[in-house]
Amino acid sequence: MSATHSSNLTVGSGPAARTIAIETRSGGAPGLFWLGGFRSDMRGSKAMALDGLGAEHGLAVTRFDYSGHGISGGDFNEGTISRWLEEAEAVYATTQGPQIIIGSSMGGWIALLLARALLERDTPAHGLVLIAPAPDMTHELISPGFTLEEHQALQANGYVDQPSVYSDEPYRINQALINDGAQHLLFGSVIETGCPVTILQGGQDEDVPPAHAIKLVTHILHDPVTLTLIPDGDHRLSREQDLKQLKDAVLRLVEAK
Repeated sequence: MSATHSSNLTVGSGPAARTIAIETRSGGAPGLFWLGGFRSDMRGSKAMALDGLGAEHGLAVTRFDYSGHGISGGDFNEGTISRWLEEAEAVYATTQGPQIIIGSSMGGWIALLLARALLERDTPAHGLVLIAPAPDMTHELISPGFTLEEHQALQANGYVDQPSVYSDEPYRINQALINDGAQHLLFGSVIETGCPVTILQGGQDEDVPPAHAIKLVTHILHDPVTLTLIPDGDHRLSREQDLKQLKDAVLRLVEAK
């Protein structure tokens, strides 16, 4: 069984430079490339389940923390979709051979953007597995939920703090994140991935409702898509049975090579 290797990668230059922490497991192709969600890190239950899957089946695994997340450098409050996508592309460039990109929540949005960029370079991903994917979340999921007071706070202060069931500390939503998200909206036109797409969606997800996953499916017109609804699943999809669904979905794409 191969061991994991920790490394750092500098992304950006000058004042925008930040150090990205990466953990890789050597192995065969297709590799597994993990993209976490908003405020999550590369050592969460789903990421570690994938690392274990790679160890068990001799597959390469790449995990990393976005800037301002986990053990990477950078200020979370400077984070935007553009910034985190740039980091994803930089880390992806360190991989070898075909990759299955696995994205959770916001990571699902970044996975779709990364897959599009790879397709434009004629180097498509081997496949995508999206867990409660949240494409266009800034405009489809976050902004519509703001109260009048939160909209006013966003305008006055440039940010709004929202309580979260996932943390004792509120999540800070910055105006820069909302503004930048507008540059990366996917809904409204065909989403091209160039590879098979599997979506895992919890039926009891209150953060990214099932209707959002269904809307995503209606935009992927040229690539095979499988949507699996887990009726009693929540947003995290981190229960033992959820992780089994995730690993099974990944292995189906591995075996499709």
